[in-house]
Amino acid sequence: MEESISGFKVRGDWGDVVEHGERITRALREAGVREATSDAFEEWNEWRPKVHERLGEDVSEKTAEQASVGEGEGEKAGKTPEDDLQTAGEKLSESYEKVDNGDNEGALESWKDSIDHVARAADSASRKAVRKVEGTVYRKVMTQLAPYYFDNELVSANLQKTTRGEEDGPAFVFEVNVNDDDLKEEVSERLADFEDQVDRWHVDTEKVMDTAEAAEGVEPPAETIEDASEGRSKSTTN
Repeated sequence: MEESISGFKVRGDWGDVVEHGERITRALREAGVREATSDAFEEWNEWRPKVHERLGEDVSEKTAEQASVGEGEGEKAGKTPEDDLQTAGEKLSESYEKVDNGDNEGALESWKDSIDHVARAADSASRKAVRKVEGTVYRKVMTQLAPYYFDNELVSANLQKTTRGEEDGPAFVFEVNVNDDDLKEEVSERLADFEDQVDRWHVDTEKVMDTAEAAEGVEPPAETIEDASEGRSKSTTN
């Protein structure tokens, strides 16, 4: 593993990539971030490459989802653009009625509500339109130009497939940065402890695999199971 100001980097095969993600996840968990920033931690834990996944399918799909335009206020409220436009019309009618009744303050408030719903409708519609094309554009274009990446307030990461080492199977470069400097220092210390204390790291893998090969034709490592009595993973083969 290489450590620099930009993060923690490994170069190697798919097993090395998976192991690197698992070590960083364990270091973050032991540093207590799972409790402090549970959503950000779970987002990272879901995205990080797994031993049974393929780069061009699973990781690509997860990256596209993670990079997708988020929901606007209207969508979060469960309202369609049509819903908001209807509400905007109702609020505007209320505004006219209140003017006729001499309630100028109430009319102004209803008018502002109407404008807010129009704006929210436009926001929802534009987000929906972007999503229709962004997934295809990302999968077909961006992954050919840029690495697979992840970014939230906790972790930033990028993963690239390289041409080096093709004679022995695909090679990868996986770099992960912890965005908080104090937390990054703690993670660095824990990663160093893992190097000293763990002679051999057993990557986690699903017991049932849909394909006999992991990323880009690389044979997956031996299956692991959790040894509850000893609190560690051990390797097992079927």
